[in-house]
Amino acid sequence: MNTELSTHKDSISKEEALLNLIKKGIWLYFFLLIFEGALRKWFLPFLSTPLLIVRDPVALWLIFICWKHNIIKANAYVLVITFITMLSFAASLMFGHGSLTVAVFGARILILHFPVMFIIGKVFHLEDVIKMGKVLLVIAIGMAVLIGLQFYSPQTAWVNRGIGGDTEGAGFSGAMGYFRPPGTFSFTTGNVMFFNMAACYIFYFWMAKVKTNRGLLILATVALLAAVPLSISRTLMFSIAVTFIFTIISVTSKPKLILRMVIFAIFVMLILVVLSNAEFFGTATEAFTDRFETANKVEGGMSNTLFERFFGHMIHAISGGDLPFFGYGLGMGTNAGSALLTGKSAFLIAEAEWLRLIGEMGFVLGVLVLLIRAIFCADISIKSYQNIKMDNILPWLLLSFGITVILQGQWAQPTILGFSTLMGGLILASSKKADAKPNQEI
Repeated sequence: MNTELSTHKDSISKEEALLNLIKKGIWLYFFLLIFEGALRKWFLPFLSTPLLIVRDPVALWLIFICWKHNIIKANAYVLVITFITMLSFAASLMFGHGSLTVAVFGARILILHFPVMFIIGKVFHLEDVIKMGKVLLVIAIGMAVLIGLQFYSPQTAWVNRGIGGDTEGAGFSGAMGYFRPPGTFSFTTGNVMFFNMAACYIFYFWMAKVKTNRGLLILATVALLAAVPLSISRTLMFSIAVTFIFTIISVTSKPKLILRMVIFAIFVMLILVVLSNAEFFGTATEAFTDRFETANKVEGGMSNTLFERFFGHMIHAISGGDLPFFGYGLGMGTNAGSALLTGKSAFLIAEAEWLRLIGEMGFVLGVLVLLIRAIFCADISIKSYQNIKMDNILPWLLLSFGITVILQGQWAQPTILGFSTLMGGLILASSKKADAKPNQEI
């Protein structure tokens, strides 16, 4: 009897050690996502090209270790996506661009990173998702300081170095002579997505009864508010507004959150009053306002901008076009793929995700992949909303960012792909039942 009990304890201990090892792999994926650009720009510029796919080995290891130990089984999403990708891969070589390297680069998006969503969702639990949020608060404060330095420094400064140590700078055209800062990322898009993700957690920590350092939360909130004008990004402002709307929805579903919402709103207004009297904030706000007004004039107003950004490319993609049945080939729509094919980084097919996918895979296969992404988004939306009734608003708030980046995020861009993978996994992990066993199928 004692021998059986000892064997059982050893088995549990080994399983826990394995799960902890996988969790460390997920944390590594997270930190590489945040600091990959820093490695490529400042610390290992001579490895800037291979570091573009630095998370791929981690994703491959996570898939292998989970498969080897039967931690998670391939679900319908993964099986169908894998089949479609392999079919498109073969078609790319036979009827498309014909480059094995480009096809592999394109296939890795769906073969490696998409399954990691479900690994995160299975191995992580609510407390792990919250822990990641607390770490994000700390990073957000440092990130705000960094983009402030980048905003006010010339493009030739060390903090503004580009990929591979490029001394021309990594900033992107902004307004009034100021550039949009990338933070630790390769491009400004990563900075915007980082603060969008941070906003989800900041709103959550203000609304939920979760033990967290109030001083840290206050500083992170200040960092978020300062990041909006410093980023000179309308997308970040729109994204935070979406998270705010999701928060209001959660409050209307749970009236007891109204008081916390009011306190949070008052505190935000006080911070804005204080920041408005700071010169650094005023200059950034002026540049942001100028960028906002100029872009709106060019794009025909805010309503046209929002419609085109969120729906325009979708409509153009599904309206069809003169394409080969199997498209032009996997990977051809990525910047890396175009560099391999033509020697120059460019959008050979389209910058928009839906147009790129259909251009690479053809209308039928491309739409199938988009449909799977849409069904997955609908699935996590339902689960997240149901969690509000169980006093868990975290998956719902994470969904405010996750649904857009999963549904129409440009997965050809490694940073956006990383955030999509991470957000999908965190939403699944935070919305699952507490008693779910780690080896059950999703």
